[in-house]
Amino acid sequence: MPENNSLTPLPGHLYVIATPIGNLADITERARALLSAVDLIACEDTRTTGAMLTRFGIRRDLVPYHEHNELAAAENLADLIASGKSIAVVSDAGTPALSDPGFRVVRACRRRGLPVVPVPGASALTAVLSASGLPTNGFLYVGFLPPKSAARVAFFEKYREFDYTLALYESCHRIEKAVDEIVTTLGATRLICVAKEVTKLHETFFVGPAGEVRDRLARASVKGEFVLLIAPVDFVL
Repeated sequence: MPENNSLTPLPGHLYVIATPIGNLADITERARALLSAVDLIACEDTRTTGAMLTRFGIRRDLVPYHEHNELAAAENLADLIASGKSIAVVSDAGTPALSDPGFRVVRACRRRGLPVVPVPGASALTAVLSASGLPTNGFLYVGFLPPKSAARVAFFEKYREFDYTLALYESCHRIEKAVDEIVTTLGATRLICVAKEVTKLHETFFVGPAGEVRDRLARASVKGEFVLLIAPVDFVL
């Protein structure tokens, strides 16, 4: 079996492990095996990851690794890996380093020539793209847009004629504003997809012209986590 497909962690390796984004049944066999056996798990929130591990019957040492300590923690983790420890990095949900902590420890390891092994799994971005009906032959992922309305509008203006699908995350506090800005900037007929709580109990997809999606959102609960896709200008379902 190839080294990076092993269910047993190797000394001196960093494992970038995707975890479920909602439905715990989405954990992979490989992720469970590695999380059960690594020397240390670096996680965004020890309480969140600890609760998940408890559900799977896993007991392992956890260390915080989040946006507030990531810069220093990345080097400390790389030191441990260089000394021979096997370490997993996880976020609260989904794939680390995609709008979640992970990038800096991966970069620190790559700078030192330390092995980094991806353990793929759930990702809200790819899940929504696959089920949206919008073009997936090419897309631009931009993470979270700026909190200021003027900056978001400037982004939509910049990519008005973009040839591929635009993909981003948005908070429940700004999703309605963002869709309203799309209507104002790109037009009410621009096709979009707004997906909330993917893989969770209240998973909902709003797909259609931006004006119609805006009206549907106004009548729905906007609690939860959102992925927003914007189709190319001439795309039709």
